[in-house]
Amino acid sequence: MVSSVTLTICNQLIRRGIDLCRLYRHAALAVGEPGLRAVLEEDAQALAALVADLQHDVELGGGVPRTHGSWRAALRCRLVDGMAHAAARRDNAWIHALVQDESGLLHAFERAIAALPEDSAKVLRRQLPRLRGIHLDMHSLAGTAHS
Repeated sequence: MVSSVTLTICNQLIRRGIDLCRLYRHAALAVGEPGLRAVLEEDAQALAALVADLQHDVELGGGVPRTHGSWRAALRCRLVDGMAHAAARRDNAWIHALVQDESGLLHAFERAIAALPEDSAKVLRRQLPRLRGIHLDMHSLAGTAHS
């Protein structure tokens, strides 16, 4: 049995991951560039796999994993959608919103790893390569969006 603190932290990360995955999927439908759409869909799939792995780990630890995101995710989608419609470069607005939220999730994982005992942190540490891959994708896209 994993500690309740570890399960709570994992469930918070699952919820944030679900929220971000939802934003990626919404962005993939909203952007105009087909190549960007493909990258966003791929990153959404990577996030969904990360969430599924964390949910499985929570179950193995004797907990009940989160299966839904927060109500704030729907609000965030609408907010970013509105900003993107008003922006001169709609795709860039989506990229910048995703970079911001993705960086927040990565930092939340890093803080959780630092706060948890080593045996609990290894579950999260396994997910870092996926998150860092998404991080590199988004920062690469953000760099080209400035051009």
